[in-house]
Amino acid sequence: MAGTNDEAVAAADDALYVLTAVLLTPAQFPSVLGDDYPEACAALGLAPRADGYGLVLGQDGDGARWTVVIDDVSLVAVAIASWDCGMEYDLSPDERAVVTALPGWPLSVAVAAPGVPAPHDPPPEVADQVPLSPPDTSTWGPAQRRLGADEIALQWAAWREQIDDAEFSVPSEQARPAEPAESAPEGERSGPTGGHRGVRRVLAEARAYVDSPPPLGRVRSSFAPGDARTLRADGPGWSIVARTDDIAFVLLDEEPGEVLPIGRGPELPGLLDALDKLAVRPL
Repeated sequence: MAGTNDEAVAAADDALYVLTAVLLTPAQFPSVLGDDYPEACAALGLAPRADGYGLVLGQDGDGARWTVVIDDVSLVAVAIASWDCGMEYDLSPDERAVVTALPGWPLSVAVAAPGVPAPHDPPPEVADQVPLSPPDTSTWGPAQRRLGADEIALQWAAWREQIDDAEFSVPSEQARPAEPAESAPEGERSGPTGGHRGVRRVLAEARAYVDSPPPLGRVRSSFAPGDARTLRADGPGWSIVARTDDIAFVLLDEEPGEVLPIGRGPELPGLLDALDKLAVRPL
């Protein structure tokens, strides 16, 4: 585990203005940082602690960016839930919960603390390491692909209504070329993909997870309406978003901006059920 740097912690704790917070746990972590929980932890120089962490992002009195890592996951979860409900919550971690303070922010933050200088990295004499910075999402790649999968999971209904089940083939059938979806965001398309070579590879690698469980957090299961679950699986160069009672969408590093749907067919339901059984779930 990254050791606590006393000088950095003191600097960050000196009137830290909290802007936001996120969870870094096996079931809930910023997927832009990695395909699984250990990879996301490694991006911050942290060991993959079983209970996870809370990340508190803020500015000190000089406006410098800091990410304070704490082991009180429940405190951060309550704060996030309160903010999501439009309620005020004073997130003030006990100093005993602080694991380390890291210069910079690993994620983009659109707000800034009032009354202090604009957000900037701490000076080298205070920060003993290169400051964290958000992954580059200006061009298509793993980070952008994972963000795209996040968006589909959040906006499932909007993406699902673009797909007519009669217009695309199931995995065992021959696919037709993908056609642009009229309501898809610019640069993104969806279409029939049953015979797509990349999709076949993804399905094979996802099936392999059932026999040989992947790193923690690479398959995650979260709430969905009814008795269904929203399933998220990631792998080297690919992401799957699915509903256990419906279809799946695939995004590939080698297919910039493409969103490839997979029909139910005879095989997908069993695969999704098997993946859901080994997935980690939020507490």
